Amino acid sequence: MFTRKIWDHVIKLKEEFVPRKGKMCLLSREEREEVREFVAEQIRKRYIRPLKSSQTAPVFFVRKKDMKKKIVQDY
Repeated sequence: MFTRKIWDHVIKLKEEFVPRKGKMCLLSREEREEVREFVAEQIRKRYIRPLKSSQTAPVFFVRKKDMKKKIVQDY
């Protein structure tokens, strides 16, 4: 489905690797839907690919000066 690029790479995890759980950021129903739409759009544009790892990273929203919300990923 995706075209390979020269910057594509696989991160091979050590067998003893245990995924860490990030802090939970509670989102409203509207924010959760916005995150789903954002991720679906990024996958559709092929900017990102579906995750194959069990490691996750939380996201949250910040308000910009124009009062629009921006998605931020917490590493």
